[in-house]
Amino acid sequence: MSKPRLDGKVAIVTGGASGIGEAAARLFASSGATVVIADVQDELGEAVAASAGCWYMRCDVTDEAQVEATVGAVVAAHGRLDFMLSNAGVLLPTWSVMDMDLRELDRVMAVNFRGAAACVKHAARAMVSRGTRGAIVCTASVASLQGGFGPASYTASKHALLGLVRAAAGELGRHGVRVNCVSPGGVATPMSCALMGVGPEELEAMTVPHSVLRGKVLRAEDVAEAALFLASDQAAFVSGHNLVVDGATTAVNPAVLHTVGRISEIFLSQKELTSRL
Repeated sequence: MSKPRLDGKVAIVTGGASGIGEAAARLFASSGATVVIADVQDELGEAVAASAGCWYMRCDVTDEAQVEATVGAVVAAHGRLDFMLSNAGVLLPTWSVMDMDLRELDRVMAVNFRGAAACVKHAARAMVSRGTRGAIVCTASVASLQGGFGPASYTASKHALLGLVRAAAGELGRHGVRVNCVSPGGVATPMSCALMGVGPEELEAMTVPHSVLRGKVLRAEDVAEAALFLASDQAAFVSGHNLVVDGATTAVNPAVLHTVGRISEIFLSQKELTSRL
């Protein structure tokens, strides 16, 4: 299969100034798309846009008016919107539900869920009104599937986001607009490194012993590749899907996996011993 392309497409990437959003913006631009980075990190966003051949617009996704204005400005400048990657997100440090500050919960939901809802809403309006068979992808997380992968507030926001995506896919399919999630496992982004208080290399080293897919560390570029597939015509019949990019972490029971690994080691040891007799 040839590599997915976005030639002639117009895309918006929220949270595109760093982390997964930056990797996606760079990949989409190199794949032929006109890319607008929407973020609140002005200096970073402008630097990424300049080096990647993208455009930059300041947009706080918690303000629906700014999301609507950003989509409108992109359509006015480029005549269309083909793809929205709703990627902006926050990860705040309180893990325990018993210690959770509900003001913190409000902040997380405002960015991760309400902000994404605004992106889906206004991207869909722009696409449907112009008859564009577009694609919308929301960056979720393995926390959309299971508890324990992040703080309670973050987990709740990603579960809600997955529900939104499935509902939107059901409604917008009649207009030819596809809506999907991409759900990465742990990635050493600036946001996750700040939460853990470590650098990227140290955080990646922390994930290696828990990885099911040995010999590989998940990076932002891997998630960007998954989003590129969902945006492209190669995923023309994929909608309402949660594309999990975690090396099978959420597909297996770690206790069972450990037991199977030990049984395999014992079997191989016995086989080697028998061959020597």
